[in-house]
Amino acid sequence: MSTAYVVTALVTVAANAFSGFAAMTRLGPVMRVLSPALARAGVPESWLVWPIGALKALGALGLAVGLAGVPLVGTAAAAGLVLYFVCALYTHLRVSDFSPQFYLAIAFLGLAVATLALDPALLLDP
Repeated sequence: MSTAYVVTALVTVAANAFSGFAAMTRLGPVMRVLSPALARAGVPESWLVWPIGALKALGALGLAVGLAGVPLVGTAAAAGLVLYFVCALYTHLRVSDFSPQFYLAIAFLGLAVATLALDPALLLDP
């Protein structure tokens, strides 16, 4: 397992775990910024626990399990996070919402793509 993969995966785990926790608990400082963005994108706040928060938290958990020794779970989690953030970006784009959350979703997508691209379970040995 390369150092680049471990570091990227740990950053992705931390970012998604915090984001999922903040969404599920409706953390005050986050909600001040997130509520208007949800309204602009047409996403109900009731979705913060499921699917938004739970999927981010489960993605983080899956990546952690992958780092702990079950590589294919980590691969599936990284792929799931890529799909999640592609859908999040589409949700913002369809209503022309270019709020800070749009750019944050791009950053989260980049982390998920980097984690998937560096995943040792996808490397083929000749």
